[in-house]
Amino acid sequence: MEKTTPVFVKIDEYKDVLDIVDLVKNKLLEAKHLIEQINEIKNQEDAELETWHAEILDVEKKIDYMDKTLFEPENL
Repeated sequence: MEKTTPVFVKIDEYKDVLDIVDLVKNKLLEAKHLIEQINEIKNQEDAELETWHAEILDVEKKIDYMDKTLFEPENL
């Protein structure tokens, strides 16, 4: 069994370490929130692109129908 011995640290250094750890935690939270916001924007962009794609396909179908109707002879 290992014997543990106390570690002595100056109070000023200990407080500095705590401050740094707290700062890192805050920066991590800030980064997490930014990533969530970026992801939300990306999802909105993806939805908008899907809408545009669907509209383009709809217009393409209508153009194809017009081509067939106007330019192909009818079977009489």
